[in-house]
Amino acid sequence: MAARPLVARQPNERLQALIQEAGCSNAGLARRVNVVGAERGLDLRYDKTSVARWLRGQQPRGRAPGIIAEALGRKLGRTVTIDEIGMANGRNLAAGVGLQFAPTVVGAIEQVCELWRSDIGRRDFLSGSSVAASALVEPSRDWLITAADPHVARSAGARVGVADVAAVREMTDALVDLDRRFGSGHVRPVVVHYLNSVVSGMLSGSYREAVGRQLFAAVARLTELAGYMAVDTGEPGLAQRYYIQALRLAQAAGDRGYGGYVLAASMSHLAAQLGNPREIAQLARAAQEGARGKVPPRAESMFLAAEARGHALLGDVRSFEVAAGEAVRALDRADPESGDEPAWIRHFDHAYLADELAHCHRDLGQAEEAARAARQSLAGHPESRARRRAIGLALLASAQIQQRELEEACRTGTQAIELLGTLRSSRGTEYLEDLRDRLEPFAQEPVVREFGVRLDLAAA
Repeated sequence: MAARPLVARQPNERLQALIQEAGCSNAGLARRVNVVGAERGLDLRYDKTSVARWLRGQQPRGRAPGIIAEALGRKLGRTVTIDEIGMANGRNLAAGVGLQFAPTVVGAIEQVCELWRSDIGRRDFLSGSSVAASALVEPSRDWLITAADPHVARSAGARVGVADVAAVREMTDALVDLDRRFGSGHVRPVVVHYLNSVVSGMLSGSYREAVGRQLFAAVARLTELAGYMAVDTGEPGLAQRYYIQALRLAQAAGDRGYGGYVLAASMSHLAAQLGNPREIAQLARAAQEGARGKVPPRAESMFLAAEARGHALLGDVRSFEVAAGEAVRALDRADPESGDEPAWIRHFDHAYLADELAHCHRDLGQAEEAARAARQSLAGHPESRARRRAIGLALLASAQIQQRELEEACRTGTQAIELLGTLRSSRGTEYLEDLRDRLEPFAQEPVVREFGVRLDLAAA
């Protein structure tokens, strides 16, 4: 009988590269893997010959790939995935990266670090991915029903302290300021590089329980910012992945308030941009329910404003009026001098609320109210909020079109074009294209034709 042909294994070049990067011998890696296995109750007896077989392409069974990745990660001071060590065994891990609300803290770290690493590599499955409404709503349900993580402390890797957490917070504040002034096109690559090269090492490091909670809170905020910047650079499919991971990191931080913020300020706005009004209201209500009693009035106002956006897009005037009225009253209760409010909500003032309500009135066809709210928003936004002011001008121009004030609308729209010329913002471009569409019925008017030429020049 003829012998069965042997299937040639391919050398595991990924594992070889990581071993070299870690400066580890085959025997040294085997010892580290056995130690990690013992911590998990496994009696592993790997040696240098075992590692040599892995390098030739042999796939160890059971939990071994994850333990090998953990051992290498400890030596490198960062999270290493089984995909990265070439032991995913044919599973398509990449396509789903960032879309799961991980059940464990370790899984959450692996998931978000893989997302950052994939983003740095500009993998096609990230940049070309679409947004599914269920991919936003399902994690919100997980967040609502999942119990708090009992502990997050780690004892492997480089020591992480309070000063490291402070550095992440300071970096986030600086990047937020740059983003508001110049748009995400200038800033997002810096954010992703910092997350992948510096923050991933912190998450994979060693920290006490209290420091760990603070670290997860700081990283959640920066991850949410990276998601917002993905929206502003025209990549909503990538943004949803960042938002889901920011929600999971907030859960690890034990910060229900910030989790609600991610749902109401981030996910619901992404749903609004994509025209899913029912999901907007669902996400906003999930935020209110999950963070009830754990946020200040300013955050309550923002959550209610997000719900109002959903009702307005659905054309439900009564529900909009109820939610909007509660949002205004909640913000009126906020103490502007309070130093107890978390940093992530301090920016939400009457100008931001007016901006939200201007969108609502525009979508309901309430032109006069939309124009009034847009002017109030513009009056309250300082020059440093350049993108927000540009959006406010586009909103005002839309309201003026609804009022048939074409000359005023084109004049206001021109101001928006000029301001957006200083930014790199896909969101701003979308608002200008919306203006073009709203002016289409009046395309024969000379002032509209002239404005169209300005839009074409700006696009060019």
